[in-house]
Amino acid sequence: MGTKMEYICTVGVTLDIIGGKWKAVILWHLTHKTLRFSQLQRRLPGVTQKMLTQQLRELERDGMVHRQVFAEVPPRVEYSLTDEGMTLKAILSQLCEWGKDYVERREKDALAQSA
Repeated sequence: MGTKMEYICTVGVTLDIIGGKWKAVILWHLTHKTLRFSQLQRRLPGVTQKMLTQQLRELERDGMVHRQVFAEVPPRVEYSLTDEGMTLKAILSQLCEWGKDYVERREKDALAQSA
């Protein structure tokens, strides 16, 4: 979010930072612990290496994720949440709970309709 943007609603700010298919899920996994790129990739079936790299770079640019490169051969890179990124933990937890409840409601409705 390098330049100042005008928003009609501040929900737009949040969605610019954590919106999309992968960013919130990446952040959710990083709320639990620091992860290497390959560990994140395994936790996100279907994400391409290019997309994961792009999403991590954007999260790093927006100050949500810290990228630590270790001077080893081969190089080791770890990702963790910044203090700013950790402020999303409660929101991400609520999104997780809402999603779980939604799926349960939909399954319950589907069972009721098939009976």
